Amino acid sequence: MSTVKKVVLAYSGGLDTSVILKWLQDTYRCEVVTFTADIGQGEELEPARIKAQKSGVKEIFIEDLREEFVRDFVFPMFRANAIYEGEYLLGTSIARPLIAKRQIEIARQVSADAVSHGATGKGNDQVRFELGYYALQPDIRVIAPWREWDLNSRETLLAYAEKHGIAIEMKHREGGSPYSMDANLLHISFEGRALEDPAQEPEEGMWRWTVSPERAPDKAQYVELEYRSGDIVAIDGRSMTPAQILAALNDLGGRHGIGRLDLVENRYVGMKSRGCYETPGGTIMLKAHRAIESITLDREVAHLKDELMPRYASLIYNGYWWSPERRMLQQMIDGSQANVNGMVRVKLYKGNVIIVGRTSNTDSLFDTSIATFEDDRGAYNQKDAEGFIRLNALRMRIASKLGRK
Repeated sequence: MSTVKKVVLAYSGGLDTSVILKWLQDTYRCEVVTFTADIGQGEELEPARIKAQKSGVKEIFIEDLREEFVRDFVFPMFRANAIYEGEYLLGTSIARPLIAKRQIEIARQVSADAVSHGATGKGNDQVRFELGYYALQPDIRVIAPWREWDLNSRETLLAYAEKHGIAIEMKHREGGSPYSMDANLLHISFEGRALEDPAQEPEEGMWRWTVSPERAPDKAQYVELEYRSGDIVAIDGRSMTPAQILAALNDLGGRHGIGRLDLVENRYVGMKSRGCYETPGGTIMLKAHRAIESITLDREVAHLKDELMPRYASLIYNGYWWSPERRMLQQMIDGSQANVNGMVRVKLYKGNVIIVGRTSNTDSLFDTSIATFEDDRGAYNQKDAEGFIRLNALRMRIASKLGRK
């Protein structure tokens, strides 16, 4: 192995990264700095500090990034109404560029010459992390243990941990969780084990954040969301920070069985993968944001955003958050949101987010005097439509006279 003096490891304290920590120390004979990000995964992070200390780590970073995550990554993505392959709200994808950013910042702070992660060589996360690393620090050394070592199964990881005295959680000793899970403030994902058969329905006990729609309350709940420049700033009149808003919407959505998704997606590395996701707050946000845009965005601006959205979503899914093309698209998207202000009223009921009202006192383009089916008092001359239609039919009329289909 080429010389590495100090490496910053993205560290959760779980089985994989605990093994990686020891493996890095033994294989590269280098100092390891651990970085654990709190992005709302809902787990106690102090055990990670204790485990790192027991492994001889001198520099340990555990940081609360929840507000930055929602403010600077989740909210900008939802301004674009981004969904991948028509359904996936990109909960895992959007967390990786923030972790990569902070990892590089720490590497500079501690004068590390390498960074490391626990993503496997089969998945998207290795791409997302490393594209972020290289975009932010072009000459950084990246160590990806899953592409170097021969510990290619859960059993070999457990054996390595036993051999080197690495503390193992009881769930791993007892056979482990039936799923590979990843959580943050936007979502929780489930992959592997029983889900590797795409024909098999997920068991009800798998879901963590949401009740089943069948067991959700029989009474609908109404919620008012206030928007300012495309972002939610208050729920039912109560102003909150971005992270507080998403946490509150997760609670509301989960209570009403909102946000479950069972998806077979196309990974960037070429394979198809089946995953299940719970994104209760994000599901509400997407529906509500499109509702407020429906009365505040110009038609062609809205349609152009919809045309560009799949490209924007793919950039995030594939790890190109820090690319110049994503930054360019973001400037256009953010520019479109200046007048996206107002209130959206939603009804939450048994897995459904139902828009029941939207209003903007300052920026609504909905003109009742023109749209009305009653007497518009001359606001719209219906005779104007005749010439409009004939002009738009002209090319089809010419083709029809020539007998073309």
